[in-house]
Amino acid sequence: MGVLERQTLISTAEDAVKAALKLGAKEAEAYAYEGQAISIGIELGQISKTNCIIDRGLGIRVLVNKAIGFAYTNILTDKAAIEGAVIGALSAAKASKPDPDWHGLPSMQSYRPAEGTFDQRIVELSPEDLVKVTATMLDVAPEVDKRVFPVEGGAGSGYWANAIVNSNGIAAYDRGTIVECSLAALAKEGSEVTPICFEFNITRDYRLNPEWVGREAAKLAVAALKPKPVETKTTRVILTQFALQDLLTYTFMNAIKADNVQRRQSPFKDKIGEQVASKSLTIYDDGLYPGGLRASQFDGEGVAHQKTPIIEKGVLKNFLYDNYTARKENRESSGNASRAGYLSVPGIDVTNFQIMPGRKSAEEMLSEVNDGLIIYYLQGAHSSNPVSGEFSVVANPAWIIKDGMIDHSCKGAMLAGNVFELLKNISVVGGNERQVGNLVAPWVIVENMRVIGK
Repeated sequence: MGVLERQTLISTAEDAVKAALKLGAKEAEAYAYEGQAISIGIELGQISKTNCIIDRGLGIRVLVNKAIGFAYTNILTDKAAIEGAVIGALSAAKASKPDPDWHGLPSMQSYRPAEGTFDQRIVELSPEDLVKVTATMLDVAPEVDKRVFPVEGGAGSGYWANAIVNSNGIAAYDRGTIVECSLAALAKEGSEVTPICFEFNITRDYRLNPEWVGREAAKLAVAALKPKPVETKTTRVILTQFALQDLLTYTFMNAIKADNVQRRQSPFKDKIGEQVASKSLTIYDDGLYPGGLRASQFDGEGVAHQKTPIIEKGVLKNFLYDNYTARKENRESSGNASRAGYLSVPGIDVTNFQIMPGRKSAEEMLSEVNDGLIIYYLQGAHSSNPVSGEFSVVANPAWIIKDGMIDHSCKGAMLAGNVFELLKNISVVGGNERQVGNLVAPWVIVENMRVIGK
């Protein structure tokens, strides 16, 4: 199967919009999607399964007297199915209450290309190619140390195309690819078993390095052997990208979404222009970040993606808007409407959330910590309070730093604090930038972190 041609997807979406207007909609928007994903899974150190998923569909959003209706179909090639979805959306709108804050769908846009987001080599990958990638990780990990046991992980690839058409002149098309491999491993020595340690590669073009993934997961697992208890204290902590992503996703990233601000569910309400973080911190949301995992030409409503300053040298500059929340304030969307494919209406989300890097290497950052911890993974960050920013998480695994070097792993370490205070206590931003999920960031050093030992 090949990705549907641009004109095919756009024409399908146009037909749905025309049908909705003909049947009585005041405004209409159609989102058409087609994609394919291949995945190879690892279970208990063995290649266990291969999945290939093909998905196509169309979501239609209509407005009748400022009331919104939505419906979808997973049949793109049947006009009757599409018309049925249109009728369903209209019925839903007529049964809904008018929204006085609705001020129209977005208007025609001009788009800039998103660089490094499509690679034909990924489209052509076969399951056999991905099995080789997976086997490489499984072979490399035990070569690092015989005590290492791969637990889970795998490899996957995907490609997709989508089109958005609305009754205000938007007619947009884009396509993308992605490929990834990951390995979770533990180490065993006698009766001791380490926590699971994880590493991965994920890119929009074909630049996988499964050897590196296998080696790094194994090295982390071995380094987690022989842990010692940690004492309760306030100390300096290095947070890696994994830990940062966990902490920020459930707190800070929600606090800058305009819908939460408008509902007074954000501590940043009325704080634009104020110092809310360390002066060493500059953050952008960049929907056009080259090769970014969430980079594309437009958002879930067809609004052009852009680079939005969130924090500059610690000062809060902007919130993130979709079209609905922007129009409530008589401003333009920041291009942050996000949708879970054709199955849902848009909501606000970050794209590529970039903490701008400094210049210090990982070694230089470690050398600045005489006594502290380096945290790779956290457990329980999802239970953080998104409004207050309060968190209590388990750092597992984590390592003690002594005299500028990683000394040994530790067990039973908990971190407690407030994310919004943590942002003010970042003293050093490293230069070792990488993307983990929606976050593009280097390591950071946080002062005065409360560590609770058992």
